[in-house]
Amino acid sequence: MFRSLRERNYRYYASGQIVSLTGTWMQRAAQDWLVLELSGGSPAALGFAVALQFMPTLLLTLWAGLIADRFDKRRLLIVVQTAMGLCGLALGLLDVTGVVELWHVYALAMVLGAFSAIDAPVRQSFVVEMVGPAQLTNAVALNSMTFNLARIVGPAIAGVLITMIGTGPVFVSNGASSAAVVLGLVLMDPARLRRPTAAPKEGGQLRAGLRYVRGRAELMVILALVFCVSTFGMNFESVFAVIARNVFHRDAAGYGLLITMLAVGTLSGAALAARRSGSGRPRLRLLFAGAAAFGALEAFASQLPSYEIFAMALVPVGVAVMTFTTTANSTVQLSIDPAMRGRVMGLYMMLFLGGRPIGGLLSGWLAEVLGGRAPLLLGGLATLVATAAGAAVLAWRRREVADDSRLG
Repeated sequence: MFRSLRERNYRYYASGQIVSLTGTWMQRAAQDWLVLELSGGSPAALGFAVALQFMPTLLLTLWAGLIADRFDKRRLLIVVQTAMGLCGLALGLLDVTGVVELWHVYALAMVLGAFSAIDAPVRQSFVVEMVGPAQLTNAVALNSMTFNLARIVGPAIAGVLITMIGTGPVFVSNGASSAAVVLGLVLMDPARLRRPTAAPKEGGQLRAGLRYVRGRAELMVILALVFCVSTFGMNFESVFAVIARNVFHRDAAGYGLLITMLAVGTLSGAALAARRSGSGRPRLRLLFAGAAAFGALEAFASQLPSYEIFAMALVPVGVAVMTFTTTANSTVQLSIDPAMRGRVMGLYMMLFLGGRPIGGLLSGWLAEVLGGRAPLLLGGLATLVATAAGAAVLAWRRREVADDSRLG
């Protein structure tokens, strides 16, 4: 299950990520709660903050993927992670000194989103350089385990700290935690990285990456499904804040527990993915099964009557969504030309994260108009529809190819 950790560079990377991602999840919980406090509990204001944080993804991620194909990914990550830490420190200082206003949170959310948009494709395409293609599926699953371990610990710590001392120190802690991942990157041995040949600087490279994806029907379907599931079904943090505060009338600790219960499920799903990684390449059947199970379980959970039952139902929701996301990520990375990896993963992360502004605004509006449960119900149903459509397209495409082969 943990064989990728035999790689020295990956051990440094994973160790730094545990600390840094814990701080990131602490900040996400604190930011959502601060927005609700400053806006008087407005779901629309929270949806707008989420939209601002993910909007730069639409503008920058594709270009970041091209940069990842051209330049040293390790050095790029050092610069970007440092900048992300400074954003957390800035918001923390504004909050601790008592001068923070809603527009400050909006502005810093957008700046942080810009750096995150650059970080995502560079980080995703850097994994294979640390561990190699044979261990990529395992490393992706371990990354998800790290991410979701932090997702359990971070919001739980944030909920306690917010109740005891407020949101400001949480932001400061996140800014300081970025030093861990930067240190891990600095300590790596560059000679042991498996770097592909850098893409030469020439015109039309971004268009070439898009043409490459457009020519692969299976890849197109997976990316479209990733976009639909992420945009409509995975707005957990903002939706849970509204459900905890406005539906079940809980405090910040109650919100943190919902995030933690989901993370217990996603951590379990990532562990299962790590164990499966030794059985060969991921299968499309598992990808579609994970997406369908996630949509059905999310819609079901949205209608549960009590806080306790709702919280417990988030565990299987987390298992299903992690099965889908780890399978999608590994399938895409293992099916593409290494020279195109940065650009394809840039597109992947743009679709995975870039729909969040739409999803955030839509979730806020739905919660405002139809109630706090509506975003989960409709997001789950939308996921089911997208899964069925994707499976139908692939089945039709395969029949078409089989018919062409027989005629040929």
